[in-house]
Amino acid sequence: MNKYYQILGKVLEKGKTQTNKKGNIRYLLNEQLSLTPADLLDIFESHGIARKKLKNELQLFMQGERNVERYRDVGINWWDYCGSVLVNSYPTYFEKLPPLIAKINREKRNSKNYVLFLGETGAESNQAPCLSLVQFQIDDGELVLSAYQRSSDANLGLPADIYHLYLMARQIDLPLKSITLNLGNVHIYENNQERTRQLLDGDENVKFDLNV
Repeated sequence: MNKYYQILGKVLEKGKTQTNKKGNIRYLLNEQLSLTPADLLDIFESHGIARKKLKNELQLFMQGERNVERYRDVGINWWDYCGSVLVNSYPTYFEKLPPLIAKINREKRNSKNYVLFLGETGAESNQAPCLSLVQFQIDDGELVLSAYQRSSDANLGLPADIYHLYLMARQIDLPLKSITLNLGNVHIYENNQERTRQLLDGDENVKFDLNV
């Protein structure tokens, strides 16, 4: 079982129950998911991920595109509930990523921590980024990428974030050593729990609901 599926199983087996404004969830606090390139390959080969859509989404994020219609134009409709414009959301912060990547590729300093911060306390938002921080470090000529995720929907958000981080790593001109996600709160919504069990039992056609 790949490491992503292991997290899903752990949430189902050991998670606590909580009620929030979106519904009931089963959750765990402060989990860590550390992935080597082999682990990533294992996940991508065994779990269906909308790779083309997520690649297009990241490109639009990095362009600072806030118009939801532009996402819909490339087949992405999971932002429709936010309204017509993404306010203080991912594009606000990811548009800072291209110059950061260029700086890393230019400097490649082992002694420097390159950091992308996402989210701002008290700022107006219609979808605060769940991914809060991405850190790029160089260790013996290899890229070590670390991320902090304040809140992680294990069914929909987590695999998307894993793939986005992988796409970021590919833009750095160094071999990837590892990607580590620190998950402040990783959870499965009640309406997706039975389908998660079906996924872990081998049903590759399971579809999950977006809870907003």
